[in-house]
Amino acid sequence: MSLALAFWDTSALIPLCARQAETVRARALFAKYGVAVWWATPIEIISGLTRLLRVGEIDQNEFLAGKQLAQTIALTWVRIKPSANIEAEACSLLELYPLRAADALQLAAALSWCDGKPAGMVFLTFDRRLGEAAILAGFTLQ
Repeated sequence: MSLALAFWDTSALIPLCARQAETVRARALFAKYGVAVWWATPIEIISGLTRLLRVGEIDQNEFLAGKQLAQTIALTWVRIKPSANIEAEACSLLELYPLRAADALQLAAALSWCDGKPAGMVFLTFDRRLGEAAILAGFTLQ
């Protein structure tokens, strides 16, 4: 039995790869939903893990384990590739919602993933601002 797909923001994936306050919640979601991501998610995960390492929230062994787990998860995820449509949609989203550029690209990729029909589609994020924009765009949050 395959899991229903959800679009995962990196903020929901990093707690799978490194122990954080949201790890239990992230694991429960991972048991329920398959993973669809935007093309830059691997870069964002490494960025998040290196930040946690630099500030001392994880050690080198936890960093390496998290990096390995991210690579394992990547073997199963659906990756939305960049396109001119996603670029244009991200620019439009920046005018509609108070998002940063990467978050607008995430949301635009999610809209591409569901062919512009977000009703009933799940968007997973632990970022409040991106979550609010995803709801306004028509996604369901978990």
